[in-house]
Amino acid sequence: MSGTPSASGRDWARDLRDALVYPLTSDLRLLSAAVATVLTYVVLVLSSFPQFSIQVLTNDPTDVVYAVTALTREVYLSTGWLGIGLVAAYAVLTGVATINALALVRRARRTGASTIVGVLPGVLAAGCASCGAGVLGALGFVGAMAALPFDGNLLRVGGIALLLFFLGRAGDPQTCSIDGGGDT
Repeated sequence: MSGTPSASGRDWARDLRDALVYPLTSDLRLLSAAVATVLTYVVLVLSSFPQFSIQVLTNDPTDVVYAVTALTREVYLSTGWLGIGLVAAYAVLTGVATINALALVRRARRTGASTIVGVLPGVLAAGCASCGAGVLGALGFVGAMAALPFDGNLLRVGGIALLLFFLGRAGDPQTCSIDGGGDT
């Protein structure tokens, strides 16, 4: 019995690796993950200072590149390279989780509606983990972010840990077992 936690830890690590590699298995998946990653990064950075983002984008929506560049600099100035790295890691993991979740939903759709209902809470939980600090900023709690320890980096680390946990639990969406609610 003492070998069980170690074996399950190796299984989780293998499943995490399989989940992280899945978007690399086709050009379309890789492109989709890249698009999801860039969109997530843009949303996270824009939501870090929502008032500025709203002012710039309502004035001229084509200034989105300027807004993202300026706010990336602000994130760097307020949290350093660690903050930028955490936001980038958040975005990459969200891109991977999005592609994996879409594959799971597609597989669940083929097996039946009751299975889709079982997959959707996991998709929503992973999505919720990916918004993290961005939601506080979007809701107007920028001051709360400033009051958080380590300038909100701890919250980002928590979101990254949740994403890694969910990806490790799900594994490769091509090989994970989705049952239709029958006895196992």
